[in-house]
Amino acid sequence: MIQVYFQLCLPVQQRPPTPPMPTPSITDLTEEVRSQFKAKFGTDPEVVVAAPGRVNLIGEHIDYCDGFVLPMAIDRYTIVAAKKTAADAPGTAEVYSIDMDDTLTVPLDKIEKGDRGFWGNYVTGVLAGMAEQCPEIPPLQAVTRSNVPIGGGLSSSASLEVAVGTMVEAITDTPIDPVTKGLVCQKAEHEFVGVPCGIMDQFASVLCKKDHVLLLDCRDQSFEQIPFTNPDIAVLIINSEVKHELSGGEYAQRRSSCEKATRILEVDSFRDLTMDQVTAKRDSMDPVVFKRAKHVVGEIARTTDAAAALKADKWDKVGELMYASHNSLRDDFEVSCKELDMLVELASNTEGVIGSRMTGGGFGGCTVTLVEGDKAAAASESICNQYEQATGVKPTAFVTRPSQGAHRVV
Repeated sequence: MIQVYFQLCLPVQQRPPTPPMPTPSITDLTEEVRSQFKAKFGTDPEVVVAAPGRVNLIGEHIDYCDGFVLPMAIDRYTIVAAKKTAADAPGTAEVYSIDMDDTLTVPLDKIEKGDRGFWGNYVTGVLAGMAEQCPEIPPLQAVTRSNVPIGGGLSSSASLEVAVGTMVEAITDTPIDPVTKGLVCQKAEHEFVGVPCGIMDQFASVLCKKDHVLLLDCRDQSFEQIPFTNPDIAVLIINSEVKHELSGGEYAQRRSSCEKATRILEVDSFRDLTMDQVTAKRDSMDPVVFKRAKHVVGEIARTTDAAAALKADKWDKVGELMYASHNSLRDDFEVSCKELDMLVELASNTEGVIGSRMTGGGFGGCTVTLVEGDKAAAASESICNQYEQATGVKPTAFVTRPSQGAHRVV
């Protein structure tokens, strides 16, 4: 079964210069949220939870084709602090977003889909889903704050969803199976936000572990934790700060091409195909359909090969596969853009860089780059300066290591 992932594509724009984003610790964010909670509600929270954003090292545009993905949690988190109130049940959930400076009030006896704005729909959808998994959610007050960049393809929405789900677990003292929690959050995005996303974003935020990447099988939802323990390797994320306005339907067109390819190749899933089988049927396919199929089959193999290389500590091999992934996304799936291509090209000519590629839906957003840890700062500065000189757009960048998935902080 093929699922489709849609991403909102905004016009190309040049944003005002932004200073490099610092890396506040979970402790710093927690203290900020606790302080804001007390200022707003006059008391201390009972629970504080955290859920991270994610970056996908390799395995792009194949989560909806029964492929594998290889994400890791980044050290950017959404924090939620909460406390039960003295109100009679069912009461309400009153959730204040520091980032949006907005308060959402949800009646807990009848949690329904509605137009609650950009962030409110995510929260409401998760509350509705968790109400089916937990005992009665008590009346509560909550404050949320995030430092996951919005709009860069780092799953800020999944981070919020998973943080809310984890808060409900904690405040009801009801542990939920992690896979179930991930599916609840995915369902919230489908039904309350209207984005039919795959499982990668929510599963990564729930399941990822510190110093590991997650090899996730999008066909059967099984997963494996792959060690990323080498202290000398870091991950550099650079946001191009552009998003191209598309003529419409680009993702749907790619889904349609993938479906056509499986029909022509007479299989139910791309997982049943080899590259030789795809090549043998080349004359039976439209050139565009062939290119899309070539990317999917190749990317599935590249992702499992990258996981094997990580296990063997073969970083040069991982880097080679990342460059090959970018080339395929650029040439065969055609979801890159000149800015992403430039960032990858600049990275490939920078000392200390092991591999680089676009990550996310494409047509703008971020690149992910493996880099020697002691050269990461210099590499980031060099790439960003050259990019800004060439485009007039100042990118934002930060270095991260694989971080811990959703958990209770207090």
